[in-house]
Amino acid sequence: MANTRVAVVRAGGYGSPELCDAVERALDLLGGLEQFIPRGAKVFVKVNLLPPPSPPERAIITHPAFAEAVLSLLREITPHITVGDDVHDLRSFEVSGYREICARLGVELLNLREKGFTEVEVNGAVLDKAYIARAVLEADVIVNLPKLKTHSLTTFTGAVKNFYGVVPAGLRTRFHGDHPRPAEFCQLLVDIFSAVRPALTVMDAVVGMEGAGPANGDPREIGLVIAGGDAVAVDAVAQSIVGLDPLRVWTTRHAHDRGLGTGDPAEIEVVGEEVASVRVEDFRLPPAAGEVLGRLPRILTRWATQHLQACPVVVPERCVGCGACVCACPTGAAAIDGGRARIDRRSCIRCMCCHEACRYDAIELRTDSVARLIRSLEVALHRRRR
Repeated sequence: MANTRVAVVRAGGYGSPELCDAVERALDLLGGLEQFIPRGAKVFVKVNLLPPPSPPERAIITHPAFAEAVLSLLREITPHITVGDDVHDLRSFEVSGYREICARLGVELLNLREKGFTEVEVNGAVLDKAYIARAVLEADVIVNLPKLKTHSLTTFTGAVKNFYGVVPAGLRTRFHGDHPRPAEFCQLLVDIFSAVRPALTVMDAVVGMEGAGPANGDPREIGLVIAGGDAVAVDAVAQSIVGLDPLRVWTTRHAHDRGLGTGDPAEIEVVGEEVASVRVEDFRLPPAAGEVLGRLPRILTRWATQHLQACPVVVPERCVGCGACVCACPTGAAAIDGGRARIDRRSCIRCMCCHEACRYDAIELRTDSVARLIRSLEVALHRRRR
């Protein structure tokens, strides 16, 4: 079993010198960086650079200043560091600020598709095999730098889901179409995670995202660094901080049940700040029936998934006709008509790929009255647990 100690440390803003101190303190609470990274090791650092290009202030990506704080410490024990993600557009590296910080620190910045992908055995719940980025597989050690965010399909995206980016973009699109049910899709995410488990996870929770994440929610100041050797435990602690029950978040539950990490807060030792002292009140979850779905009888799960999830709807006055939604849609439901996007509800599987891809807030997630009722029950459950 991976280390179930998780460090939670208060952090200043991205421009403050206290951020580096907070990252170092979090690692010291875990026994120091060399507990996870041997000197001279070949390290791959997986950041979250969700395409298309996004500036860091939107809280969509792992903030470059946060990554720089971790990379500066890594550089003290090894020169062999590669930072990367699979991006569609190389402008992502400039817009995000990663090109600048990696050049300044002298570490390699890599678009994962440049070195290709290798098929590996997974033996997972959904996948038998998967194509994984060769740069990830060739590393001695993997360091995971996820962003704390909501997700309109999976409720939460963090340490486990960050590794969805190590498979090819075309496969990611296909998987959304082949596995539209949240519980099954999350099993697939855990399958991929099982093939590339990191030695260390340091979560950017300085400013997270609430609401309609992972790309169109609102930045929410949290002011924390959350770190641990067990990525599943890091997710569980982060979820507890924002008011979620970790064992009702599918990625955490599946990983915990499969022995890939500890998702039960009762089994995690939190060092640094206590969860109760840093809990985020009234953290807004995505407009979907995420957690309540996990409480329904199994026979109702498919009905609930089909009828209670939010639907993507185009807001014409915001749409610029860029076509990002068309490229992201796995079923062809999104199209450009008369210079504006449209979504065919008959073909839409509610995977939220179009919503994730849009950078103009031109695709909203809307729910019907039944889903809004269930969402209100979620809020009541969260408040009752507190």
